[in-house]
Amino acid sequence: MKRFNVFVTREIPKPGLDLLSTKCDYFIGTCENRPLSRREMLDGLKKADGVLSLLTEKVTRSMMEEHPVKILANCAVGYDNIDVAAATEMGIPVTNTPGVLTETTADFAFCLLLASARRVVEGDKLTRTGKFKGWGMMMLLGNDVHGKTLGLIGMGRIGAAVARRGKGFGMRVIYADVSRNPDIERELGAQFASMDDVFRNADFISLHVPLTDRTRHLVGARELAMMKPTAHLINTSRGPVVDERALFEALRDGAIAGAGLDVYEGEPEVTPGLLSLDNVILAPHIASASVETRALMATTAAANIIAVVDGRRPPNLVNPEIYGRSAH
Repeated sequence: MKRFNVFVTREIPKPGLDLLSTKCDYFIGTCENRPLSRREMLDGLKKADGVLSLLTEKVTRSMMEEHPVKILANCAVGYDNIDVAAATEMGIPVTNTPGVLTETTADFAFCLLLASARRVVEGDKLTRTGKFKGWGMMMLLGNDVHGKTLGLIGMGRIGAAVARRGKGFGMRVIYADVSRNPDIERELGAQFASMDDVFRNADFISLHVPLTDRTRHLVGARELAMMKPTAHLINTSRGPVVDERALFEALRDGAIAGAGLDVYEGEPEVTPGLLSLDNVILAPHIASASVETRALMATTAAANIIAVVDGRRPPNLVNPEIYGRSAH
């Protein structure tokens, strides 16, 4: 009997490949650190029963129409790289890896928050370039984090995990979301507010929303103008949630104190002006980049594929409506 053949778009940690190999054959699109081209994606899909994709690889309607597969398993929480509506129409299950990277991403969001507040990257640069000549009372003054107000846009798993870290620093937590999170309100005393109120009142704002038509440029010139001049913006969600040009102008003009970014509007490209500023930290999309978490992401994606091979409903399905209709 022919084994299920899986197209792994780019190299993933070995535990994921080891699990996949228990039930499937697989081939890897590239071991280079770059997204695959459309042609490379089509070449891979042509030979595949299923796909284990990274969030950098686009899977479009036309690709699926040309080469339909039995599952699209995204090795990420987000799945805006896949045309889920088209997959659903074609009866193709789409899965993601929720939950496994919550704490690691929250760690990194708070890492950016602390580093931005205390100007850590600027200090590192000063020391490495030989400009540190000794302790000075006025050198690299930053902002305290303890006792300040943490504003969260989005109070899902990751937003709640960041809120817990903020509470550990004695911060007041306020948040905006499409619906309230009564559990986190009871646990931490977090206060539900409008998005405008969060932008007006928070000292640190961390973004934790998916990328949708509604959230694209959710943070633009209007929202940045509401922020305190001492406030910091942190983004570990998706780059296009922020209007990067407006952020550059706010940072350049001192309208806000700083920012920490792990994702970019035109990723991997960065709005040129941001590269010239010292008051923004620019990380290369590494919020989930711990050995433990990336391995767990890979095994979760592999487990979703194996469920389909075994004739089971995959555990992390993002289009459950396909069950009850015929699938490929």
